[in-house]
Amino acid sequence: MLKRSLSAFCALMLFAAAASAEPVSDPMRARIEPLARALALDELMEVIRLEGLAHGATLGEEMFPGRGRSRWPEIVAGLYRTERMSRIVLDEMAAGMEPWQIDPMLDFFESDLGRRIVSLEVAARRAMLDPSVEAAGRAHLAELEAEDGRRLALLEEFVEVNDLLDSNVTAALNATYAFYIGLNGAGSPDRFRGEEDMLRDIWRQEPSIRRETGEWLMSYLALAYQPLTESELSAYVDFSRSDAGQQLNSRLLAAFDALFQTISTELGRAAAQFIGGEEL
Repeated sequence: MLKRSLSAFCALMLFAAAASAEPVSDPMRARIEPLARALALDELMEVIRLEGLAHGATLGEEMFPGRGRSRWPEIVAGLYRTERMSRIVLDEMAAGMEPWQIDPMLDFFESDLGRRIVSLEVAARRAMLDPSVEAAGRAHLAELEAEDGRRLALLEEFVEVNDLLDSNVTAALNATYAFYIGLNGAGSPDRFRGEEDMLRDIWRQEPSIRRETGEWLMSYLALAYQPLTESELSAYVDFSRSDAGQQLNSRLLAAFDALFQTISTELGRAAAQFIGGEEL
């Protein structure tokens, strides 16, 4: 439930800065932390850190090759600190939840099936850092598509119930916009003439982002849930459709959207200095 809609509501999010969560009370923090453990968020943050380091390296190579070789990796690593990311995500999740809503979430994710699902999700996300594993996931998806059977239908239902494709596309657009804002705000030369220019460039990328996101998402799910029976996968879909599942999914999407907008803005600001030829 990790990877927003191009509906009017979510599209409006593209034009908004990432909102800061309200301060989290100690009692609410005590309630949200068991859920974070059940969802293995610390392990997930470590995977996201590795993804971020790779993204930062690619960004540097594409935008300012030959510059910042000593400082850029250090800056990127600082932005993707796991403790910092965990705090942002937990605060955003807790700010939109009531304590009584957490119990049914814990009931599912502390069950044998819930624990197994979380373990499979994190392991698959980590494994797909390896291009060969990602290729294997795409090959497995192709097999499922050729069969066009119940398992593929369940994966597609899972994506639809959780609004995963549209939500991830919008999150990617939001992050791109945040990066451009950081870039321009730091005075990067010759990037964009104004906001209209930025938005035009972002929407030009939407079709390719949607295609790539859809391919990655379905390959990831096919790989992660391969060990589950169709009955177990169906039970997960049922939970996702429940009030608890919908609330959790909504809070996770909002939390990770805020996280990536925050990091993307900071990446843009830092990159602008190197693009301008200045070593930080």
